[in-house]
Amino acid sequence: MNFAQDVPLTWYLLLSAALFSLGIVGFLIKRNLITVFMSIELMLNAVNLSFVTFAHQWHMVKGQIFVFFVMMVAAAEAAVGLAIIIAVFRARATLAVDRIDLMKL
Repeated sequence: MNFAQDVPLTWYLLLSAALFSLGIVGFLIKRNLITVFMSIELMLNAVNLSFVTFAHQWHMVKGQIFVFFVMMVAAAEAAVGLAIIIAVFRARATLAVDRIDLMKL
């Protein structure tokens, strides 16, 4: 019994759209730099879910390969982004987006 075919593909796309919408809302509303960073990662994962869904629907591996590259970029972005967040916290002693006006120290 294959459970992946029991769930319609539109549900995966609706879940992807909901996750992407939550990421946009978190990015626009939240004022903590960590929360903004997590919202960006949530949007990337929502796009990955839709890529995998379309790759499964069309029986092509290209979407899954593209997801692999997006995950590599997301991992590099996470490493660089967390390093920048740590540097900002050490310099400003806050992670509030409103208080970080410029990158000058």
